[in-house]
Amino acid sequence: MIDTAALGSILERVKKPARYLGGEWNSIIKDEAQVELKVLLSYPDAYELGVSNQGVQILYTVLNGRPEFLCERVYAPWPDMEAELRAAGMPLFSLETKRPCGDFDVIGFSLGYETVYTNVLTMLDLSHIPLRTIHRGDGDPLIVAGGHAAFNPEPMSPFIDAFCIGEGEEAMTDLLDLVRVDRVERMGTADRLALLHRIAEIPGWYVPSLYQVDYEGDESIARVVGPQLPVRKRFVKELRSDWYPERPIVPSMRPIHARAQIEIVRGCTRGCRFCQAGMVTRPVRERSAEDIKKLSAAALGNTGYSEISLLSLSSSDHSQIEEIVSNAAQEFCAEGVSVALPSLRIESFSVGLADAIKEGKKSGFTFAPEAATERLRNVINKVIPDERLLATAEAVYSRGWRTIKLYFMIGLPTETDADVVAICNLAKRVLHVGRKHHGKAASVHVGVSTFVPKPHTPFQWVGQESREVIARHQDILRRESRMHGLKISWNDYDSSEVEAVLSRGDRRIGNVIQRAWEQGARFDGWRECFRHDLWMAALAEEKLDLRWYTSRARSYEETLPWGHIDAGVSSQFLWAEWERSLAAGTTDDCRYGQCGRCGTDPRACGDAHRIRKSIRLELKRERTVAAN
Repeated sequence: MIDTAALGSILERVKKPARYLGGEWNSIIKDEAQVELKVLLSYPDAYELGVSNQGVQILYTVLNGRPEFLCERVYAPWPDMEAELRAAGMPLFSLETKRPCGDFDVIGFSLGYETVYTNVLTMLDLSHIPLRTIHRGDGDPLIVAGGHAAFNPEPMSPFIDAFCIGEGEEAMTDLLDLVRVDRVERMGTADRLALLHRIAEIPGWYVPSLYQVDYEGDESIARVVGPQLPVRKRFVKELRSDWYPERPIVPSMRPIHARAQIEIVRGCTRGCRFCQAGMVTRPVRERSAEDIKKLSAAALGNTGYSEISLLSLSSSDHSQIEEIVSNAAQEFCAEGVSVALPSLRIESFSVGLADAIKEGKKSGFTFAPEAATERLRNVINKVIPDERLLATAEAVYSRGWRTIKLYFMIGLPTETDADVVAICNLAKRVLHVGRKHHGKAASVHVGVSTFVPKPHTPFQWVGQESREVIARHQDILRRESRMHGLKISWNDYDSSEVEAVLSRGDRRIGNVIQRAWEQGARFDGWRECFRHDLWMAALAEEKLDLRWYTSRARSYEETLPWGHIDAGVSSQFLWAEWERSLAAGTTDDCRYGQCGRCGTDPRACGDAHRIRKSIRLELKRERTVAAN
């Protein structure tokens, strides 16, 4: 264990020592002598951002629910703490017991987004674990990773022993059971390579060191050869309540999201063409209103939070959302607890929903039109008439809320200057609605991000818009948004450019990640830490062309770096959606319309696909009988 006296001396010199204290309410400590396997869940970002992450909290609950496993946590140390640990020669440690990370059997990294990649290397290095899987021996921990960014595992493939593709509740326990049995059978003698081969046989697990990637003369990928092709996504059939944390960890310091959180829906079939999460998390699964009520009461009672957040990609799409919110408002608002819906679809928002939560704290509503013209909304398959947004604004402002937040993107395929001007014009129209009710106290906050084409979406073949065009569009936003009560902000192009390299890259980008890290890249998702110049230098040193990865369009015939990963939607479907977007054609949500045949097998649509198929067969049979 870590020397607590030496650690105390270090914590006196860092800015936020609470990040490293542990001892949080509802954290779990087990006796090492009573378990067979020690697991460390690693969130490679700052404590205050990662401690509330639902994926980590769910896995923490699932794994500690097994008596054979001990599961603890670690978060990325801020640069001041990293420097102190290096100066003291102290390894990175877990929060629960201050056990060195290198003493765990399995370390699992959550890769929710690409800008944490350099933090993974920091955490491995501080744990005295070799960075690259080829340099690890039988005595080193098994390094695994999952999350949305793992749907293109190639950039991080040199550093990760095995990737979980998809959802981890069952996949992670399958892997740990295999590791546990392997150890019992071998009576303590490890054979790392043999273990990796067995892991590759578990559905949903990708072991990159067992796969060979060959390149064409133009540097595109010729082929991928390996034991299991394609590697198919894992998903759970139902959102089991016993997997969900009724006693969420209460942080030692104020987190980014200080509230109880309940996942009410997983998956989305809206079909927004830019949205990776909506494509890779299918099928849609709902938690019942009864379970949500039970879990909400438990989470609030076991944490003391005064706000509960109902989470999903689209909270208002739950088939019982009004009942859920109404029950929550009646049950908790009298106690001063507010109900938050952080992800609302304008098209499914209702007056009834606004009424149901109007007794809570009126902190504001957030909507994401993403585009401000009907044509461009058709291109991205997010069909929301302006009139519906304005009617929604009327419903919100008239019930006491004074702020509406709107999110848009620039750099979308086929975007014009007129589409960008329309962002400001639409925001002003929303603000005028607010002023009718609240005068100058009404406000509209607009966040504008730069579009990054993501793997496993219809836009995965599109090139990222150029720096010059994005700069012009940001100038338009600056010029057209001058109005009291209208606040508009956007991210810088540099960060989007690096994100595009990391999200669309192949295995060669692993060398770039390591070079950038060695030169000091850390916390690349934080504006105060991000160093664009380090990434450009790393690309140059590896003799890799930035624009080849970012702004180059791909053909349908090209083998994509993530092409051997089956996310549950077929490339044929995605390409058809891309072609439909060029004609500004739309596709219905298959939950309410016809099956869109998005998957190469029924897993992508679940029971609904099989039911529709049986109905079609029955109708075909009836027509055959009638014809005879």
